[in-house]
Amino acid sequence: MAAFQDVQKHRFFNTNSLWIRLDSLKELLEREGGFVPLPVIKNAKTVDPRNKNSPPVIQLETAMGAAIECFNDAGAIVVPRNRFAPVKTTSDLLAVRSDAYTLTEDFRIELTTPGATQPPTIELDSNEYKLVEQLDAKVPGGVPSLKDCAELKIRGPILLSGNNRFRGKVSVTNTGKSLRELPAGTYENQEVEL
Repeated sequence: MAAFQDVQKHRFFNTNSLWIRLDSLKELLEREGGFVPLPVIKNAKTVDPRNKNSPPVIQLETAMGAAIECFNDAGAIVVPRNRFAPVKTTSDLLAVRSDAYTLTEDFRIELTTPGATQPPTIELDSNEYKLVEQLDAKVPGGVPSLKDCAELKIRGPILLSGNNRFRGKVSVTNTGKSLRELPAGTYENQEVEL
């Protein structure tokens, strides 16, 4: 794990696309007995991710990005962050669904704001928004505007809508356990408690 997280050894590891020369892959597979020698990653999970009380399990996986060390002369293509929109969490999904991104005519996803180099940093409460169905239930009236948002933090069960606009750095907190709706409006560089 220490080697995997060593950014001096693996400067580029967070890739979504791998291009491999088939002749090089064939050579590697022949040399390694039919397997790509990737380190195994152990992740503790539950059988049902929706139920924290379901039986614990260990998920074994490999990171294909680590395969670059198996090939001589492997390299990385640096894609500008404004053209790279990975969706690994519901926070990423909320951003991509919002007006912070635009789908171009040639089907690329790019940041909407001209000259923007970073998408909004979004932190959704992991107890309330971890799963896609939880996110969907909290935005039934559409996704809020995030194109002018630098940072958004949502804590607690909060119902958002397309009538919410976030600008700058905004934090919205519901300290209660019942779902509360954020009133329509623009929220700019402020902390809101419901």
